[in-house]
Amino acid sequence: MAPPPLQHWLMKSEPDVYSIDDLARDGRTPWTGVRNYQARNFMRDRMRVGDLVFFYHSSTEPPGIAGMGRVAGGAYPDPSQFDPKSEYFEPRATRDAPVWMLVDIAFERKFSRLIPLDALRADPALTGLLVLKKGQRLSVQPVEARHARRIIHLAGLSSART
Repeated sequence: MAPPPLQHWLMKSEPDVYSIDDLARDGRTPWTGVRNYQARNFMRDRMRVGDLVFFYHSSTEPPGIAGMGRVAGGAYPDPSQFDPKSEYFEPRATRDAPVWMLVDIAFERKFSRLIPLDALRADPALTGLLVLKKGQRLSVQPVEARHARRIIHLAGLSSART
């Protein structure tokens, strides 16, 4: 039986907190601090090792897609929820019943240039891309395969293992 096809995701980070350059330096990182149930559920229930991740720089000018990574590990409890000194501390969480989950992300490549949000909006082939929807603030969101192919094209890449 063939393995299921890879999925595609967009994950947002503020570059002054953690950027594509930080991921390139580290090689791999746990995606800590997600505190939205839907985003948590995507990581916990739907992400699989090998899935392609578009690394999106948010809360910057201009915002946009800076590069790519891969899901490098299955979901596990976010350790920041157990640390009372962490801004992500969750008093309801216990080691036996964690509330928040994360996945590890591995660096794949930094794009030669950022694909700005305005360029994504202007491209008719990206109609329906979740990050373009008004009010869409999820830090982890699925990307349809057709949108992934278009983003890879906009990045000037001939292909990626999508």
